Amino acid sequence: MKRKVREALLAYLFLVPSFLILGTFVFWPVAFSFVLSFFRWDFKNMRNPVFAGFENYREIFRFFPPMNHSFAEAFLWTCFLIFVSMCIVVAVYGTVRKNRTAWFLLIASILLYTLSEPLSRTFVLGLCLLFFIVAILRTKQHLSKHVAGLIAAVVGLTAFMLTFDKRFYTVVDFLLEGRDKNLFVKAMFNTFYYVVLSVPITIGLALGIALMLNSNIKLRTFFRTAYFIPFVTSIVAISLVWRWIFDDAYGLLNYFLSFFNVQKIAWLKDERWTIPTIAIVSIWRIVGYNAVIFLAGLQSIDRSYYEAAEVDGANAGQKFLYITWPLLSPTTFFLLIVSLINAFKVFTEVYVLYSGLPGPYNNSGLTMVYYVFDRFYVQQRMGIACAAAYVLFAIILIFTLIQFKVGRNVVEYVS
Repeated sequence: MKRKVREALLAYLFLVPSFLILGTFVFWPVAFSFVLSFFRWDFKNMRNPVFAGFENYREIFRFFPPMNHSFAEAFLWTCFLIFVSMCIVVAVYGTVRKNRTAWFLLIASILLYTLSEPLSRTFVLGLCLLFFIVAILRTKQHLSKHVAGLIAAVVGLTAFMLTFDKRFYTVVDFLLEGRDKNLFVKAMFNTFYYVVLSVPITIGLALGIALMLNSNIKLRTFFRTAYFIPFVTSIVAISLVWRWIFDDAYGLLNYFLSFFNVQKIAWLKDERWTIPTIAIVSIWRIVGYNAVIFLAGLQSIDRSYYEAAEVDGANAGQKFLYITWPLLSPTTFFLLIVSLINAFKVFTEVYVLYSGLPGPYNNSGLTMVYYVFDRFYVQQRMGIACAAAYVLFAIILIFTLIQFKVGRNVVEYVS
């Protein structure tokens, strides 16, 4: 007993320096900033912050003029549409996978709905779904009660749309309406736009590069080093170089686009290109790191799986779908989490590309981290900055928990 206590005490003594460093530079600032998010701490109250409760959180979500719909309504509509969409997907998969007539009607319905006029789309949607359901019910394939219930949900949604002819108000609509009435919502919209644009492209390109580097090509070592160098290079230096490349008058990018008869694009001056410009720089910098991680995952896959697949006559596509992709799921899961967190924290590229401004005009490059930086260092409203930082923390935490929840059912670990 004394020996176990002595070993535990010795282990904690070795951990004390680490705990002191983490506590001083991580845990204490995090806890202190959370407390300060409930105080009015600005230039006037620098020495004596005043407790304000949730005033800072209400301030960052105050709209002027007021919104036409509440966030609760948008969130409920979004949850409803996600649920119905899942029902439709499961019902369609369970009924049309062996029914060619249903497949034909489904594709025809999508095309007809896309090409129809906006005012008549509700009627067209109901008509197409009616024919589609009739084709399903006429099939000889046995329908389970579960699938029949999902089809009933589709019919109910169609009846609802035909009866009320109402436009659904989702979270996306809330952000689109609120971005011109609130700077923090504008920052949220820009950040989500950047995340959706950059993360999938980065993962896809990294996987393609890793597959290429894992094949038997010449100069593999050179290409691996070349792709990884941008990641270890200073972000400021990279952004400065890309700032010259994006120049609309003398930039290298517009010069190459001119060979394809593409007119010059004002990359750094046009509001529409602000987030894509930032995404291009980030993708170019991060794709090499993700490719190296994917490459490590590819090299950890046992070759015996591929040899067995070749004996069974599998082609390259089948080997990728049924061997490579499932066994790469742990690596993909890790990269998705890391990429998503890093994407939500984008700041340096915006600051350097636009010379300390949140975009060319109209705050088109304002991200959530830039909003925190502006409130803290520029406006000296530290309480609001702390509140905004914890809203960002909550958003990242929610998305990370969702990924962990989904990852338990999707990721395949091979021992």
